[in-house]
Amino acid sequence: MEEAFIHTLRSQRAQIRARWEALLRIEKVNTPLANPDTLVFLFNQTLDEVFKTLSHPHARHPDITIECASGNNPLLAYFRAGEQALLEALILAQVESRHLEPRKRDADVAELKQVLRTIARREIGTLDGLFHQYRANHATKTG
Repeated sequence: MEEAFIHTLRSQRAQIRARWEALLRIEKVNTPLANPDTLVFLFNQTLDEVFKTLSHPHARHPDITIECASGNNPLLAYFRAGEQALLEALILAQVESRHLEPRKRDADVAELKQVLRTIARREIGTLDGLFHQYRANHATKTG
């Protein structure tokens, strides 16, 4: 992704955070951990990682989906809302750039999705692992 677009996204951090929070607040809260008042504290860390990763060339991977085994991981909604907020900001920035070729535009969108989904897969997998370990330990203690 061009550094100019990364810079534009960084400069719109407050707007991205506000949109992300708005989108997150309309998601169904399925666990106490999915409370938007709790998840908003992760925004800066996630955005820092997204911008850092976009700034460094990396290997392309096949399309990555955001999923978890149970479907109840509170980070699913968090990352879906974040992806939408970031994509909206990127697309609006692209509209302002009249010289951008469609192929490059599509590649930038794909790269942003890939970066965020790679982070999401790791974070969701970690939390799923903790849930699984907790359930296994709890079953052993009560069984």
